[in-house]
Amino acid sequence: MGEVELQPDNNLLIIHATIIIYGDVANEGLAFQIAKDIEKFWNDAEGKVAIRDGWFSKKIYRVSFNITGKYDPELTPQTIFENANPRNNYFRVEAIAPGDDISFVDEINSNTGYFKLQNILDNSTTAAHEFGHTLGLIHPHNLDIRGEGTPGMMYPRGTLVDPHFQYYPEVAAGEKGGTLNPFTRKVLQKDIDDLHLEDLDFDKNGFAEIGGFSSVWHQKHLPEMD
Repeated sequence: MGEVELQPDNNLLIIHATIIIYGDVANEGLAFQIAKDIEKFWNDAEGKVAIRDGWFSKKIYRVSFNITGKYDPELTPQTIFENANPRNNYFRVEAIAPGDDISFVDEINSNTGYFKLQNILDNSTTAAHEFGHTLGLIHPHNLDIRGEGTPGMMYPRGTLVDPHFQYYPEVAAGEKGGTLNPFTRKVLQKDIDDLHLEDLDFDKNGFAEIGGFSSVWHQKHLPEMD
C-alpha cells in the first residue's frame, strides 16, 4: 500500500511507502535493506504514465518510488489495527513462514504480510514482488513465457521461462531447477501499466491512495512438532 503524490510542475508521480518490520530476526539494517531493494527494483524500470490533463490532452509523468524502512520492536497489534496512514506496511520477519514456508502478503491490495528471512536476502526480488501485491498486482495468468524474454516482477516461482532465467539453465523446462529463478525478475513498464495509476482519484493537493488496509498482526509461526 502507498500514498501517491502528483507533481505536475515536475512531470513526476511519486509512490511513497514505509516498510515497517517486526519479529525475532528483524532489525534496523534489514528494514533499510528491504526498503532499498524495493525502491531500486521498481525505480530501475524508469516507468512512465500518461494522466489526463484537461478534457482532450494527457501529460506524461515519470513514476518514482520513495520507499523507507523501519524496524519497530515495540509494535503492537493495536498499532496495526488502528493505523490510518496509507504509507505504512507491516511485515513480520522470521526464519520460517506459515503454510508453504515462503513470504506472502495477506491479500491483494493490502498493507500487511510475512517475510521469510532467506527469501529477502542478497538482493532478492521477493520483497519487491510482494510490494507489487500490496499495490494491487496479481500473478499473470500465463505462466509459460518461454520465448518472451525477461520475466516481469509479478511472475511467481514455478513460471516456465527461457533457460538463462531458470535456476539451472541446463535443466529441461519444468523439471527441478528448470523454472523461474526469482533473482532474474525485473520490473517492466507493463508492471507500471498494470498499476493503472491514471485511474487514481487525486485530491486537491495532488495525493491519492493505492492498495488497501488489511491490518493483520502476525504471531510468530512455530514449526509443528512430531
